[in-house]
Amino acid sequence: METLLNIFKKNQLSVTDGRKKILELFLNSDGALAHADIEKNTGASFDRVTVYRTLQTFVDKGIIHIIPTTDNSILYALCKDNCEAGHHHDDHVHFVCDACSKTICLEEVTVPLVKLPQGFKPRHAAMVVNGICGDCQQ
Repeated sequence: METLLNIFKKNQLSVTDGRKKILELFLNSDGALAHADIEKNTGASFDRVTVYRTLQTFVDKGIIHIIPTTDNSILYALCKDNCEAGHHHDDHVHFVCDACSKTICLEEVTVPLVKLPQGFKPRHAAMVVNGICGDCQQ
C-alpha cells in the first residue's frame, strides 16, 4: 500500500478510489492490461469514462505507458521509476504470446536505434515481438 501512496505523492495526484483500484491492478499484474481488462477487474463501481480518464492521467504523469498492438487497440503497462510527466523512457521491447495473448515488457531488451534521414527527429519508437511465452511452451 505504501508504494501506491508514494506513486500518487511523487506525481502530485489526489488519491481517489478509482485511481487506487486501477493502480493496484497494474502493481499486481505481471503483464500489460487492456482497457476492457481494467473495466472488468474494477467492477461496476467505475464507468468507462472514469477508467479512460484515469489511464490518460497515468500516461501523462509517466506512471504507465502505452503498448501498440497489431489490431490497433491499446495496452497499458506500468512504467519503471525513470519515467516522469511528459518524458517516457519505455524504449524496451514488448513480447506478445501468440497462444495466450499475454503481453509483457522486456525491460532488458531495448529498441534498436533507427538511423533516420537528415532533418528527421524521432519522438518515439516501439517494437513488439510475437512468439510463444515460457508458460505456453510447457
